[in-house]
Amino acid sequence: MRASQLLQTLHKLRLALFAICLWPVVWANAETTVFVNVNVVPMDSERVLRQQSVIVVDGLITMVGSVDEVSVPKGAAIIDGTDRYLMPGLAEMHAHVTSTEPDQVQRLSTLFVANGVTTIRGMLGRKSHLKLREQFSSGEVFGPRLITSGPSLNGRSVSGPADASRQVREQHAAGYDFIKVHPGLTQEEFVALADTANELGMPFAGHVPAAAGLSEALRLGMSTIDHLDGYFAALIPTTSSGLGGYGGFFDVMLAAELDVDRIAAIAHATRDAGVWNVPTQVLVEQMIDATPAADLRNRIEMRYVSASTVDEWVAAKNALRLERGFDPAIAALAVETRRRLIRALYNSGAGLLLGSDAPQSFNVPGFSVHRELQALVAAGLTPFEALGTGTVSVASFLGSNSGYVMAGKDADLILLDANPLADINNSQRIHGVMLRGRWYSNSELNSSLAGLVVQTTQ
Repeated sequence: MRASQLLQTLHKLRLALFAICLWPVVWANAETTVFVNVNVVPMDSERVLRQQSVIVVDGLITMVGSVDEVSVPKGAAIIDGTDRYLMPGLAEMHAHVTSTEPDQVQRLSTLFVANGVTTIRGMLGRKSHLKLREQFSSGEVFGPRLITSGPSLNGRSVSGPADASRQVREQHAAGYDFIKVHPGLTQEEFVALADTANELGMPFAGHVPAAAGLSEALRLGMSTIDHLDGYFAALIPTTSSGLGGYGGFFDVMLAAELDVDRIAAIAHATRDAGVWNVPTQVLVEQMIDATPAADLRNRIEMRYVSASTVDEWVAAKNALRLERGFDPAIAALAVETRRRLIRALYNSGAGLLLGSDAPQSFNVPGFSVHRELQALVAAGLTPFEALGTGTVSVASFLGSNSGYVMAGKDADLILLDANPLADINNSQRIHGVMLRGRWYSNSELNSSLAGLVVQTTQ
């Protein structure tokens, strides 16, 4: 070995020994929390690691191992995990930040985090969201991780292909994470938007413009399609007598005319295009199904919504079901067809992401994510598969460092009182939430929620 190589080797050994000596001191001075004797749902596969200790230091998981083998660092905060289950935090991939006023941000953040939602994707952004995103990230303001679009590009905000391209470039330069697409764009405007976004490496997501259609959205590499928008229209045979007629809410009244035998082919085309879907199935189901609006009004989470807002939601559902051409039987068929489409997308390998569209009709932030999980299971996904749409799939889609319970990952975690893999309803049995390594106990979260109650429910 050359002398220079020997010196470099000795230097590396000295550094390594120094690091080993220093490590316990750094650990002791760091903000350290240990979940002791906890059952871990790592989400790397459908399994539970029982009686584990999980060490979190300064917002990162540093160790996961048997409770009998992992030593608790001196001075660490201890959280008893006995008979409890630790899983990754959830993401709401179709959220709305309706206000950046401090009291409203606190309300929204509390509703999300208390329900285990540690990441949200804001689907209708504004300039103030850029600052809020950084304030959340730094911890200056309490709240989940925020992925934000800019103001939406739609039929009213865009005046031609050149304008679409200009707005994409402006939003990219401003630092937004993605472009939100709303209805009304011409095909030429949508193509200009997509071509410019692809050139800049900026995702675009949301609705499929009717003038372009699903096939064009897939060809252009839309990042996510939300609400399964455009799929029913794509399944209508060209010979259908109802083509262009009354479609209703996301084309649900076209359900009886669809060529469902083509669902598998469209699902595979979606996978091949690398396009993800955020179904927001619960949004559609509760607006068109036979559940009385009065029952939705009396859900426990409505206590956090003003009576006037709930009245608007009730009126919207009742008005939709009274529209000329609305048929309850076809609406029920639409629900089942959407479920079939969700199953086909998942089984084909096309990406699915958890999102409910909150706050929106009967969707209270945080609470509605758990109702969406239930809807995904009703569509045929297992609890593990449904939970994956809000954890590991989100990490894959965003390229983030969360979504798993394993060493080296961000400590965005939920501690549950029961196994969510056994029953998806157990995802709501929250004992506490860790956000960026900061622990919020059940009593602390419930106390914060109690301060948000604005009305009583039956």
